[in-house]
Amino acid sequence: MWLSATAAFAAPPSQAAATRDSAPAAQAPTAAAPSQSPSVPRIGMATMQPGEIFWERFGHDSIVVLDPDTGAATSYNFGFFDPEAPDFIARFVRNDMRYRLAALPLEQDLALYREEGRGVSVQWLDLDDDQARSLAASLAENAKPENAYYRYQYFDDNCATRVRDAVDRALGGALRRQIESRSHGSTFRSEAVRLASPAPWMWLGFDIGLGPSADRPLPVWNESYVPMRLAAALRGVKNTQGRPLVLAEQEILPHRIAPEPADAPIVWTPWALSGVVIGLGLAWLGRRRPRLLAAIALPFWTLCGILAALMLFIWFGTQHTYGWANQNLLLFNPLCWLLWLGGWRVLRGREAGPWFGRILAAVAACAVLALFAHWLPMQPQRNLHWISLLLPLHLGLLLGLRKR
Repeated sequence: MWLSATAAFAAPPSQAAATRDSAPAAQAPTAAAPSQSPSVPRIGMATMQPGEIFWERFGHDSIVVLDPDTGAATSYNFGFFDPEAPDFIARFVRNDMRYRLAALPLEQDLALYREEGRGVSVQWLDLDDDQARSLAASLAENAKPENAYYRYQYFDDNCATRVRDAVDRALGGALRRQIESRSHGSTFRSEAVRLASPAPWMWLGFDIGLGPSADRPLPVWNESYVPMRLAAALRGVKNTQGRPLVLAEQEILPHRIAPEPADAPIVWTPWALSGVVIGLGLAWLGRRRPRLLAAIALPFWTLCGILAALMLFIWFGTQHTYGWANQNLLLFNPLCWLLWLGGWRVLRGREAGPWFGRILAAVAACAVLALFAHWLPMQPQRNLHWISLLLPLHLGLLLGLRKR
């Protein structure tokens, strides 16, 4: 099937129609780019829909170069990495991962996506002869072993941004000029939590672990770190001759699994209602069953302490810059570790100690400070839902245990 699909790409319109029945997932474009000669490489951008494994949640893309003489379709894929490399885990933790560009036959690149049920489509680009030849030559040079590796960055330098930048260079910067001034109001956080939402642990990791620098509104240029966003952006771009850059779009594989998650802004009011109800319940429980409240508080403080330690490590021990200065530290507070001994004493029916109430008050005050920090115009962080949930919890624990 995949050899037939590649043949459909290479064939002129009349011949492509003859191959369509043997490759129903691959519909050939209606015509070659009008500005190109028959001997010029044909360039397309392939977009792969999100998969079900966590590293597949953001989708993927590559550049397809079709050789007009041989009919061979080569996929230039910037998403290759080696998880078995001896330093892979250490590099991952430091945010110093090495990815590489690989040039491989298109049918070989598509095999995994077919097995996983992930949809793949190609946008064929209307480039002039020099642009197409230059892009094909630069990709071939970039794919050489001595040039293939690059330092991967989740938001700033990934498989989609490498494809975007390669097309932009071929257009002499016209792509960036046309999409940098547009914005949908999305942020690195909003896109990350949207695409991670089918995996709750991954959603929580992004939403808790990202700091305020991930909340700046993005122009479409930066938003196109997401392959599907880049594909949508190309549809509104003109080539240097003023014609639409996308000549034709072609579905190669149907998408057979769950679709890409839709935009769903987080509404903070249910979080606030839950926080108030739980906080009042904790305050009430502390007056009547302080030992039971301590049994509830100890795991909560442990979780806060662990998350705080991770956020501090990201800030001071790694290059994950979008997690730096995380205001969620005011909510998942490292001071919670200092409450553990007093909480254990209350659980055993003893007095917590002289410093316990002061630390409880400091933790609650930090949660109040998080609310003020959220409204500051300097560098706000979109964590109002977490503030709405956790501020009442900390206040409820303060009211319930302060007399201990």
